[in-house]
Amino acid sequence: MSFRRIEDAPANKTALVRVDFNVPMADGAVSDDTRLRAALPTIQALTAKGCKVALLAHFDRPKGKRVPEMSLKPLAAPLEALLGAPVAFADDCVGAEARVAIDALPAGGVILLENTRYHAGEEKNDPGLAKQIAALGDFYVNDAFSAAHRAHASTEGVAHVLPAYAGKQMERELDALEAALGTPKRPVLGIVGGAKVSTKLDLLQNLINKLDKLAIGGGMANTFLYAQGVEIGGSLAEKDMADTARAIMEAAKGKCEILLPVDVVVAKEVKPHAQARMTGLDDIAPDEKILDAGEKTVRKLREAMKHSHTLIWNGPLGVFEVPPFDQATVIAAQEAAELAKAGKLIAVAGGGDTVAALNHAGVADDMTFVSTAGGAFLEWMEGKPLPGVEALKR
Repeated sequence: MSFRRIEDAPANKTALVRVDFNVPMADGAVSDDTRLRAALPTIQALTAKGCKVALLAHFDRPKGKRVPEMSLKPLAAPLEALLGAPVAFADDCVGAEARVAIDALPAGGVILLENTRYHAGEEKNDPGLAKQIAALGDFYVNDAFSAAHRAHASTEGVAHVLPAYAGKQMERELDALEAALGTPKRPVLGIVGGAKVSTKLDLLQNLINKLDKLAIGGGMANTFLYAQGVEIGGSLAEKDMADTARAIMEAAKGKCEILLPVDVVVAKEVKPHAQARMTGLDDIAPDEKILDAGEKTVRKLREAMKHSHTLIWNGPLGVFEVPPFDQATVIAAQEAAELAKAGKLIAVAGGGDTVAALNHAGVADDMTFVSTAGGAFLEWMEGKPLPGVEALKR
């Protein structure tokens, strides 16, 4: 994937940098600064070139109005502490006030501009608003992959007005995704979990044309098992999607081997440390629910990882939030991390539940790359073009 990078950007100019600062807050203070930290390499790379850096971001959903509790102002101080340098704040992201504040910055200075979503034109990708934002800088940097699936004024519109570059975090994300699905080292194994087939239909249909093997877990696997005639008891499943599941299995023949559970963990209720048992697929009682993959299934999955060069993972294998139904996800995650650490596997994972599951397993830092982008990661896996990324291509 060929896109413009910060190294190609001019020095001693004003950079408008789109970041993702939609951070968790508690009592008016940042409760998790992960997204602030993620922006530091880009900010530092630009200030080292003598550039002024004006940060663009949205926060929450003010729907085109000024909502005081959705101001970005409380983020300036914690960002300043992380950066170890002053961070100014402007009460708007367009207009004279923002212009004066940017002009007052020294070379290498940093300013955070107010919530882009205070303007109704932001989410409508209004060309007029994009031009107003663009008037504040000399070039544009997008470092917010998590917002790249949205064609908004500050994520896509500005990139058509100013020379546009990928930030360091965006660069890492795009390079990792290209290595996982664009031009991967084969064989490629995918793991897709989660509750519903219906929400991941586009994903499954794209992946069976890209992967060598696809392991399906979570509630989705129950739908596939039901479609194969397995008596799944009281398990979560979309029985009306059985024909679709069969069609996916049929379409995958000769292209992608689909791995479904061969044994499962069942219980009568979903609660911590509930009485559970491991069983084959032919012995699930009507009042039992499938809540995790079994040992044989995990063993097969670990073997598949060992015979793959690339792994892309989205979604847990069971109800990992409720022990003991986290075991399959944890053991599989630990195997992937070990292989990645040993340089034997390129392991790329993403999606909200996936990140939480890998953190729960204690292995997120050992994977090759973990995307925190959520919707953008999923749309990329579905093979859909991301407007914020398309605008950066050479």
